Amino acid sequence: MHLNLRLRVLLFFAFLALGTLTTIGAGVWIGTARAGLTAPPAAMVQGALIAAFLAVALCVWVWFLFDAHVARAIEQLAAALRARSHAGVAHGLASEAQAARHLGDLAPAAEAITRELAETRSALEASVARETTRLEAEKSRLETLLADVPVAVLLCTAEHQLVFYNGQAVDILGEGAAPGLDRHLLDYLRDGPIRHAYERLAGSNDPDLASDLLCATRSGRHLLAGRMRVLRRREAGGAPGYVLTLRDVTADIAAHTRRDALLTEVFDRVRRPAANLQTVIGVMHELDGLERAPDLSSALLDEVGTLTQAITELGGRYDAVQGDWRPLVNARSADMLDALKARLQAQGLILEAAGPELILQVDGFEIITFWSWLAGKIAEDGLARAFTLTLIDEVGPGALMRLEWQGEPLSVGRLDRWLGQALGPETGEMAALSVLKTHGTEAWPETLGETRQAVVMPIRAARIAGRRPPPIARAVTYDFDLLSKARGAAVADTRLADLTFVVFDTETTGLSPATDAVVQIAAVRLVNGRRVTGEVFDTLVDPKRPIPAASTAIHGISDAMVTGAPDITQAGRQFHRFAEGAVLIAHNAPFDMEFLRRQEAGIGASFDHPVLDTVLLSAVVYGQLAQHSLDALSARLGITIPEEARHTALGDTIATAEVFLKLLPMLQARGLETFGQVVAEVRKHSRLLKDLNG
Repeated sequence: MHLNLRLRVLLFFAFLALGTLTTIGAGVWIGTARAGLTAPPAAMVQGALIAAFLAVALCVWVWFLFDAHVARAIEQLAAALRARSHAGVAHGLASEAQAARHLGDLAPAAEAITRELAETRSALEASVARETTRLEAEKSRLETLLADVPVAVLLCTAEHQLVFYNGQAVDILGEGAAPGLDRHLLDYLRDGPIRHAYERLAGSNDPDLASDLLCATRSGRHLLAGRMRVLRRREAGGAPGYVLTLRDVTADIAAHTRRDALLTEVFDRVRRPAANLQTVIGVMHELDGLERAPDLSSALLDEVGTLTQAITELGGRYDAVQGDWRPLVNARSADMLDALKARLQAQGLILEAAGPELILQVDGFEIITFWSWLAGKIAEDGLARAFTLTLIDEVGPGALMRLEWQGEPLSVGRLDRWLGQALGPETGEMAALSVLKTHGTEAWPETLGETRQAVVMPIRAARIAGRRPPPIARAVTYDFDLLSKARGAAVADTRLADLTFVVFDTETTGLSPATDAVVQIAAVRLVNGRRVTGEVFDTLVDPKRPIPAASTAIHGISDAMVTGAPDITQAGRQFHRFAEGAVLIAHNAPFDMEFLRRQEAGIGASFDHPVLDTVLLSAVVYGQLAQHSLDALSARLGITIPEEARHTALGDTIATAEVFLKLLPMLQARGLETFGQVVAEVRKHSRLLKDLNG
């Protein structure tokens, strides 16, 4: 059994005291026997008791001094050395050296070693940094390229655990719960198509083979077109991972379905009157030269009217859905006008712009091509060579684009003839009329004054452009070491490095879980020994009661801030999904867990996760008598908590996560490799806090 230094010192002095008492007792017995007495004299007994009391008192006093100035100082010095050798702590040993001043030259020697270690580490880090600068730049460029790929890209292990995902994957798989490293892909997608495609590809032994698939999200709200390719095997007998690209085709399929349904209806509604017309015309042909039935002409007119009405109605509906299947995106009018000016200048024409800057939902290439083609046709017919494109924001969602010029008018008939022509070689056989149908609009000429002419095109969706928003961060998230991560063992037997952790903190209306409520929950995920930057949970919670002013003074959350926030039932469900499959970590975990576990019935889920507490982990590393507050731990481990972040759920969560990542290698250096070993060691310090792992 492993005993710590202070306990061994205590046992040493206890044995010393016991030996002293035994020696005194033996002396009394021997003296009595040599004097030929059957019992020791009273004076001898009194002297022995006084000697025993003084000897025990002396042992206790010496033990206390030895424990305070030697054993405890050695433990503090050892913990400080571990922090600097394993956790990367860089500041000096001033406080530990002061505590170890009675240990002779040991503290100065330890301080010299740590100073030399820090200098060596700094030089090594500088050398590594110089050597890796080029690799980091290339990595950054690669991440940027992958982040801007317009489809979701995922890399998964053979067990379907996520190893890599980009920003588009967050949008597609999100649905209220963003994906995370080492999470199971099939928590987000229906498993059938994914499993079938993987089994087919993995069994083919052909790394160049790929498979197209169609799958749905777990909720069934989105259909995704995907392409899967397995990775080349790296280890003999090991199942390969795979790369999966996904694209949301829900809108495309819905648009094509509507078009197919419309075409089916066209045939159904046109077929009957066409057949009737054929019958009527046949009868009329047979009666030619004879007296015709008086109702045949009326029947013919009715059927023609029905057919005409059906064709007109169906044609209008077809035009209305033309734009559904084409991807119309938001385009800034200033960017489009700049491109249009360049095109007209290349033709020797002049273009000015007027009106507000708008965001238009259009196919920018087609609209620019249409207006440049139309301006060229007007110039070709000698009507004008200088134009103004005016943008008019209408009441409602639409806007008008108006190409104006000074000169002769353009007739409706001439414009209609032009619209049937192709736009030019760069668009293939696309006619100008097709552009209008794609956008569900039309174009017509207008006279604005005596000599001012225009062609007008309505745009169905437009809005006033505000200040350009900052670019959306489209970071990629990955950890390729997860491809070789060991899996399948029970949590107690799993190495700490192979576990996924969720570090969390709550802010509350008070300190009593029985009567107070949560006002904020924040959490971060730790995967493969590092904090995943993009995987953060942070939400205010409406406690459904006033927040005391004393609590607001600590965490800064007021009643106004939680108005409209989710209640604990909704927020608890979201947090439970975020923490699924992970080990929970908190500072003073029993406090936070009690608030959550009291809400399990309403949330509909149990917080039965394995739990680690940084207070108890600190006791394992630094001993029970050390200060274990978050501030003290952070200062000891060289972690800075910004003042504005202290006593906020997210700020304290990040600080706790950094503390745990510093403690982790120190625990491993003490031989505590698995979760079960850590829990067994933690339970020795249950005097401080209750362990929550059963």
